[in-house]
Amino acid sequence: MADHATLDAPHLDATAESTIESLANGLGYASRSPILRTPAEQGLDYEEISYPSSDGVPLEGWFIPAAGSTKLIVCMHAFGFNRYGFPSHVEPWKSAFGPGNDTEIDFTLDYKVLHDNGYNVLAFDFRNCGLSGDANGNRMSNNSFETRDVIGTLDYIRSRPDLSPMTLGIFARCMGASVTFRAIHSDPRAFDNVACLVAPLLLSPRVFVEATLESAGLGEHIDEVDRRFRLLTSRPLADGNVSDWAPSVTMPTLTYGVYDDAITRPYDLENAYAALGATEKDMFWIDDASVRWDAYQYFQRHPQRILGWFDTHMK
Repeated sequence: MADHATLDAPHLDATAESTIESLANGLGYASRSPILRTPAEQGLDYEEISYPSSDGVPLEGWFIPAAGSTKLIVCMHAFGFNRYGFPSHVEPWKSAFGPGNDTEIDFTLDYKVLHDNGYNVLAFDFRNCGLSGDANGNRMSNNSFETRDVIGTLDYIRSRPDLSPMTLGIFARCMGASVTFRAIHSDPRAFDNVACLVAPLLLSPRVFVEATLESAGLGEHIDEVDRRFRLLTSRPLADGNVSDWAPSVTMPTLTYGVYDDAITRPYDLENAYAALGATEKDMFWIDDASVRWDAYQYFQRHPQRILGWFDTHMK
C-alpha cells in the first residue's frame, strides 16, 4: 500500500497545477520542432540519409562530406531540438525555455565550421524529433530510449564502406551528451573506435526541474513533478542523473556550459565532469553569458578551443 500511496495526487492551486502539469508533460512527451534550414544554405553539399535505430525506429539525418577527409564527426542535438537546431525565434518554441532563450539556434553554421576545417559531418534526428520515426508512445525519456539511436547511428557508420574506416569523433549537446554517456555505459564496445567526445551542456532532468520550479517559487513541488513524470514514462527523474554514467566515459572528453544558466545548477555539470572516467578531460565555463542559448551558439562564434580538441585527438 505504501508504494501505491506515493502515486496519489496532492491538492494544488491552479498556478501550481498548471506549472507542474506543463513540466511533467513537457519532459515526458515529445514535441517536434520543424527543420527550417538545410546545409545547402551554407553552401554545403549533403546527402539525405535514413537508417534504423538499434530497435528498428527509422532515423533521418544528413551526411555532409568533406572531400579528401578521413575524419567524421557525429553531431547530436538537444531535447526538443533536431539536426537543424531549434526555431526559438517563432512561437510556440520562442516561449519554450524562458527569457533570453528565444533566438534561433542554427546548427548548420556549426556544420559549416566543421566542414571547412576538414571534417565530414553526420547529423541525425533522435526518435520523436525532427523527421525521425515515432516510438515509445511518443514518450521521451531524455536518455534511455534514445541510447538506441546512438548505437544505431554507430552501426550505420560501420555498415558503409566509405565511412567505416574514418576516425570518429562525437559532438553531442545537452540531451545528446547525456544520451551518449548512457549509451557508453550500457554498450562500451560500440564506442571502441570513437577517438574523442565534446559534450557541452550536460543536464540531469531532476536538476532542470528543480531549477525551473525554484524560479517559479514552487520548489517544494519537485516530488509531484517526479510522480507525474514516472506515471508518463515509467521512470523517475533521477534515472537521468548524468553523473551515474560518467565513470564509463573513458575517451578524451571536453565539456562546457553557461555558469549563470537559469535552467540548471553549476554543480550538475561539475559533478559529471569530476566523475568522468577519462584521463584526458577538460571543462570550461562561459562566464560572459547569462542564458543557455549562448552555449548552443558558442562553437559557431568561438570555434578554436573545440576545434583544437578534435584536431588533437583525431589525428
